[in-house]
Amino acid sequence: MTVYVDDARIPARVGRLSSTWSHLFADTQDELHEFAVRLGLRRSWFQDPTKTGKPFKAKPGSRAAQNWHYDVTEGKRRQAVVLGAVEVSSREAVAIIDARHRAAMETAPAQGQSA
Repeated sequence: MTVYVDDARIPARVGRLSSTWSHLFADTQDELHEFAVRLGLRRSWFQDPTKTGKPFKAKPGSRAAQNWHYDVTEGKRRQAVVLGAVEVSSREAVAIIDARHRAAMETAPAQGQSA
């Protein structure tokens, strides 16, 4: 399993903090949360589009539902790499999330069939 950090570096102001922001994500949510603790991130900062999606919540099972992550500042991004996160481009991040969605669809029971 792997933890990734993309190179989005999106400029934004959150509260009093003005920075560039990237996305920290992983192969599994458990692994991501364990890594986030090591990085000093609060669990409340976790972005789950099925619960906190903007402007609307993602439907479970949808591609958008697979885009769970933490937003990290440039300093936290660098720290994540030191702790072992793999740097990926934004394009690679999309491919990883797409693959996660495809894998989830392959393992999900077909509609109308019992699991």
